[in-house]
Amino acid sequence: MPDEIRIIDQSETVERLFEPFQDALGDDFKAYRGHVYRVITYAMHFLGGNDAHRKMVETAFVYHDIGLWTKPDLAYLEPSEELALRDNAQNAWGLDPEVLRNIIHWHHKITPYHGPHADVVNACRKGDWIDATGGRIRKGLTRDQVAAVEAAIPSYGFAGVLQRLAADLGGSAFKGNMRVLGHVFKL
Repeated sequence: MPDEIRIIDQSETVERLFEPFQDALGDDFKAYRGHVYRVITYAMHFLGGNDAHRKMVETAFVYHDIGLWTKPDLAYLEPSEELALRDNAQNAWGLDPEVLRNIIHWHHKITPYHGPHADVVNACRKGDWIDATGGRIRKGLTRDQVAAVEAAIPSYGFAGVLQRLAADLGGSAFKGNMRVLGHVFKL
């Protein structure tokens, strides 16, 4: 894995996929959009920049947390998966539904995923862990690599958005975070 990390902060695919969700995301759009581009950047780095995976990675990450806003519920994995699979089928994107579902379903898995297309699923899982922890967990990346991504793609308070949603959807930040731990995190 090279030291330099290629920043991905713009994609026609990502922007097109976000269009139908902008109203649901509302004021959280910029924060979620930044999160999506950072995790795409990390995942594609772990995949060695192999563009064969890029459309899948970009699509999965636009949808991976979207159920928080479209359902809205803290048990958001299944609603996010359902939307991604529905749109993939309706729009004939041609993405492998099993891979698309697995990326979304396992993106909070604590331990490595061992199943079909583990390389892509684990690259995405690691990318999300890096960003969700604000770089405290780096999955083999250096502090400088994470800092470069964070400097290039602002967070717009994404961590605060997640805490606000935990409180709003869970009754309190504590209860909401406990619900997320029980419904979203996987061993």
